[in-house]
Amino acid sequence: MLGTLYGIGVGPGDPDLLTLKAVKVLGRVGHVFAASSSSNDYSLALDIVRRHLPEGIPVHSLDFPMTFDKNRLESAWRANCDTVAARLESGVDVAFVTLGDPMTFSTFIYLWRTIRQRLSEVPVEIVPGITSYQAAAACAGVVLAEAEETLTVISGAKGGRRLSQVLPFSDSVVMMKAYKHFPEILDQIRRSGLQDSVCFVSRCGLEGQVVEKDFAALENLKPHYLSLLIVKKGGGST
Repeated sequence: MLGTLYGIGVGPGDPDLLTLKAVKVLGRVGHVFAASSSSNDYSLALDIVRRHLPEGIPVHSLDFPMTFDKNRLESAWRANCDTVAARLESGVDVAFVTLGDPMTFSTFIYLWRTIRQRLSEVPVEIVPGITSYQAAAACAGVVLAEAEETLTVISGAKGGRRLSQVLPFSDSVVMMKAYKHFPEILDQIRRSGLQDSVCFVSRCGLEGQVVEKDFAALENLKPHYLSLLIVKKGGGST
């Protein structure tokens, strides 16, 4: 009998934002997996949940390289699939913990797809988590959407081009992964004349949290990996 694969969203960083359901599932699975960078085995997601893990439960970091190289990525997904599938095939329930929500820009998506290709009958349960942009809007006091307003969530991992594409059609835009091409992204905002409509949030709920709404202050900033931008036309702060 196959074990169950649980995809658990652990929120943006503050351990107090972990859901009750996530805590309950973590208390009964037999193995916990989390993504880590290929450059080290550190996992913020594991740090967030560690206090809720039963003593002695096996914990394993999976290497997900931060690259757009398709061959390297697919090789990593297959290797990680082998590791997790071995536990599932032995009948062990396993949890994969991921920052934010499992279905929103998450490494769990790739693991889930690869596992299902290999073990099509494996039971899968997904525990949603609070996204970083929800937490960022709350701590910054920025209304994401109200009434008939539209909200668009995009990735900045490949630069600012996507931002210029969606801004004409959205009242609010959240750009995740805004750290890598930050000057280019700021340039797109400047060209759109929305300098007064930007809120930058970094390390939300963690030590070193930054909330900045002054566009000029962003120009010399070197963002942390855990950074996002909210562009809200017409403001939106209370």
